[in-house]
Amino acid sequence: MKAIWITRAGGPEVLEVRDGPDPVPRAGEVRVRVRAAGLNFADIMARLGLYPDAPKLPAVVGYEVAGVVDALGPGVTTPEVGTRVLGMTRFGGQAELVCVPAVQAVPMPEAMSFEEGAALPVNYLTAYHALFRVAAVRPREKVLVHMAAGGVGLAALQLCRTVEGVETFGTASASKHGAVREQGCQHPIDYRTQDYEAEVRRLTGGRGVDVVLDPLGGKDWRKGYRLLRPAGRLVAYGFANLASGEKRDYLRLAQEMVQVPIHTPLGLMNDNRAVAGVNIGHLWGEVEMLSEELSTIVALYQRGAIKPHVDVSFPFARAADAHRHIQSRRNVGKVVLVP
Repeated sequence: MKAIWITRAGGPEVLEVRDGPDPVPRAGEVRVRVRAAGLNFADIMARLGLYPDAPKLPAVVGYEVAGVVDALGPGVTTPEVGTRVLGMTRFGGQAELVCVPAVQAVPMPEAMSFEEGAALPVNYLTAYHALFRVAAVRPREKVLVHMAAGGVGLAALQLCRTVEGVETFGTASASKHGAVREQGCQHPIDYRTQDYEAEVRRLTGGRGVDVVLDPLGGKDWRKGYRLLRPAGRLVAYGFANLASGEKRDYLRLAQEMVQVPIHTPLGLMNDNRAVAGVNIGHLWGEVEMLSEELSTIVALYQRGAIKPHVDVSFPFARAADAHRHIQSRRNVGKVVLVP
């Protein structure tokens, strides 16, 4: 089989498509012939050598796939061979074949394309978990979504529309404002030309927001915390500010790390605010929780309440271009890789 390998830490040029042996499903697993694999910012960080959870390089990464079951491991009867499924992988997903636990191979709705299937698990689970399990968004609350035009950002905007009266604010470059408005963002803010903190205060009459979803990190966590109303919740789920170029920038890394705020229980108590984090990759053992959330997300898709927006599909041979597309913030929605 062919797979996309990160050969060493560095720029997109370190990616190579290599041949390797076909994996054999073990007990409790199914093998999926991949038709589309998701590309996430975590994969960019892994290539840069900035993602501590990534396997030792050289390695194949990738958290999510969509394809067709083509082999069953011992003890597995469902999903049957030939079933179209989407699945989550603990790395290794950016390959022609991947083995996953049968319970994590979810049959796809008939109307769902393979590209949509690969765009759904990580982005929508992250957004759903952050909004509903961690932040417990309530009707008529105000939510600030950073990187609103990205995969998680668009997912969060769509999910906010399922709660009555939620008002959304989203940071995105001006060229993407039309796209985020289409997904339900009432207040797009051009972070390149405006101080989003001042703009959110203006739009809210100085009161701020109830929830901030922040994948940026560093100084932005400080700004987000300041924007919280009483009982507000800041949910951090990434540190995109570390990836400022195609290669590691140690000066930028140090500058961002020293700006990470330190919160204490006493300070949070006095401020009546909450800070939480989401890392779906660290929830792999919570099979019941993730299965319940993913089933709910698939049901929302079937109802027409959500629909993954695939920005562009790149063949494996152009994986470097796919990485550049995301890192230059050109994408609106999901970028997927196809064998």
